[in-house]
Amino acid sequence: MKRFSVRIYLDFNATAPAAPGVIDAVCRVLRDIPGNPSSIHASGQQARAVLDDARGVVATLIEAAPSDLVFTGGGTEADNLALRGAAEARESSGRRHLICSSIEHEAILNTLTGLERRGWRVTRLPVDRSGSVSPTSLASAIDEETALVSVMHANNEIGTLQPIAELADIAHSVGAWFHTDAVQTVGKVPVSVRTLGVDLLSLSGHKFGGPKGTGALWVRRGLRLHAQHTGGRQERSRRGGTENVAGLAGLAVAAAYARASMAQHASETARLRDRLESAILETVPGSAVNGAREHRVPNTTNISFDGVEAESLLIALDLDGIAVSTGSACSSGTLEPSHVLQAMGLPAAHVRSSLRFSLGPQTTDAEVDAVVDRLPRLVEKLRRLTHRATHLVGAGAPTRGTTRDAVRGDT
Repeated sequence: MKRFSVRIYLDFNATAPAAPGVIDAVCRVLRDIPGNPSSIHASGQQARAVLDDARGVVATLIEAAPSDLVFTGGGTEADNLALRGAAEARESSGRRHLICSSIEHEAILNTLTGLERRGWRVTRLPVDRSGSVSPTSLASAIDEETALVSVMHANNEIGTLQPIAELADIAHSVGAWFHTDAVQTVGKVPVSVRTLGVDLLSLSGHKFGGPKGTGALWVRRGLRLHAQHTGGRQERSRRGGTENVAGLAGLAVAAAYARASMAQHASETARLRDRLESAILETVPGSAVNGAREHRVPNTTNISFDGVEAESLLIALDLDGIAVSTGSACSSGTLEPSHVLQAMGLPAAHVRSSLRFSLGPQTTDAEVDAVVDRLPRLVEKLRRLTHRATHLVGAGAPTRGTTRDAVRGDT
């Protein structure tokens, strides 16, 4: 099958295209400002000025003080610094209990698993069918030994927004710190560290149009974390290593753009998301939305398609020029079931048939129309292939790769 030359990108939750001005800012700093921001000569101080300006702009996006922001190499590093840094800082006080939700990003879940192997007690809170964490469940799980609670602001697969301020109050009632992974909300919806009432907040640049490999951890003033990157005294001794000055200049441009255009983009992407979602439900029998249709980020919908393998549908859409995501990891060619959808209690067949569509500022009505036009045909074709493959199994014929090969090779 011939690939379409014009591609439709609906995977903004994985990474967003560069915002206007970002590439120019990165190139300008790489070309014109070669100095190390820790150097005291003029070239170094030029780089330091770029870094300071970026810190101020990014801090403004989350209504924080610039000095409380630690620049990192992305959201995963920010999450690691928050969890490991807080755990090690509080270990001597006897607080060796950590809490998270069961639908956190792997950056949280795998880090806590590592700490669990070192003797930390970890509680993973359940979620309901909408993907929400109940404050009651946190209140039941927390105790005087809890060092840190980490619950993401919005889930990357289904977009559900969590009641962070209420959860943070519960954590603080027993002296626990509260961290939120806000990677999927910063730059998309208003985020204020003061309103949320958290102690630590992670963000990632490439989720809202900044360069990949840039991010930050906001740390409430007075908290002392143990650095995980040890070396020099960069980032007030909280993260050793020379900062990515050019990348962070691009991050600042993306942050400024997001702050100026967020309300307009949120309204428009929500309109397009709802239009896409409603049209799919209307034109594709056996489709259903996973998670809440309210209280979610404006750009995300997760939809299941009965009788279709999600990986096969993803490939079929990709060959038709449409980029979406399963929202789950793919390792050695084997699709792993979404731990998020599983934690919500969805049936296994439902989990295996779900795709995430995540829109952004560049998404257009014409692109939504194209997806709605092509998707029903592809789903129907895959259902026929699945039915044929099932029939062949009953006849004892070989089935390995039947559906996937047909999707790739059918013209």
